[in-house]
Formats: sequence, structure tokens, C-alpha cells
Amino acid sequence: MCIQHCSKFIGVSLYPFCAISIICNILLFFPGWSVDAINNPNVKMTPEVLYLGGLLGSGIMVLIPAIYVHCIGKPGKCSNRCGMFLSIIFSAVGVCGALYGLVVSALGLANGPRCEYLFLSGRVQWAIPFKLPLEFLNIDRSYLFNRDAWDRCLQPAGVVEFNIVFFSTILASSCIQLVLCAIQMLNGLFGCLFGTCSRKY
Repeated sequence: MCIQHCSKFIGVSLYPFCAISIICNILLFFPGWSVDAINNPNVKMTPEVLYLGGLLGSGIMVLIPAIYVHCIGKPGKCSNRCGMFLSIIFSAVGVCGALYGLVVSALGLANGPRCEYLFLSGRVQWAIPFKLPLEFLNIDRSYLFNRDAWDRCLQPAGVVEFNIVFFSTILASSCIQLVLCAIQMLNGLFGCLFGTCSRKY
């Protein structure tokens, strides 16, 4: 596959992952399919959702490089050494965006959601319970592998599964974006050094 065709393939491949990340981040604003968190985000919303890792990082910061990389994959004025050099810079921005989305979603998974939690003492309170030391929750390993602890999140209903699904999707999407943008950086370097394989008819 020539350098130009590789750029076109990478640009087109990035689009769906950008869309997935943006949609997942938007859906995370409605934990457990509830709109209550929007009205009181500081109390009822998971902090990592507000960092916009999927919307800004894996979304917009990767979408802009994807559009440019897709454009240089087509025959035209951008399909030259200068265009390929610029694609390295754009792809580096994409790498940063994908890394941001990856880190934020990993934190969202590690810390768990904010919910109305039933503590062992019988106290019910809005908190980020799985961020506490495990002995406070009476579990011996991460909440991700202990489904019994999920039921103690009373509100919003099903918020643990909700967060795990969408943060995991953003995480996977960011990993793929990271790989594709890194490949385009190498592809752009080869295109900058050796030129593209575009043909004039």
C-alpha cells in the first residue's frame, strides 16, 4: 500500500472511532439514563465525565487530524512532501488527544462512578465509593471484579454497568486511535522523505 493510500485509509478509519468517543462521552452525562445529574453535576456526576476525554480528546482532537489525513490521501495540492510533513504535526495532535481520552477513561474506570451509596454502616450518601480504600467497602479487590458491590449504588439505577460500558468503549477507541495516529506519523515521515505515490493522468 503506497503512502498516499495509507493516509486515506487511516483518515477514514479514524472517523468512526471519533464518533463513538463523542457519543459515549455525551451519554455519560446521563448516568443510568437519568437527567438528574445534569441539574447538579458537582454532586451527582462522575468527575471524569466533566473532563470531556471522549468529547475533546478522542473526539475533536482526533477528528481534525483525521480530516486532514483523509484529504492528503486524495490526489491534489496537499498530496506532496509539505502536506506529509504537516500530517506528522496533525497526527501528533491526534496522539495527544487519544492519550488524553485514554487516561481520562482509565481514571473513570479505576475510580468508579459517583452514586448514592449504601455504606456498611447503613449510611446512604452521594459519593465516589469505589475510590475509597477497599476495607471501607468490605471487598478484597477492585469493584470491577466484584459485582456484589455494584448493588450498593442505589441511584442512579445501573450506574456502575453504565459507566463501565461507556468508559471502556472510549478507552478501546482511544487505544485504536493512538495506534492509527502513530502509524500516520511514520507514514507522514516516509512521505516527507521519499514523496507520495500520487500519479498524474
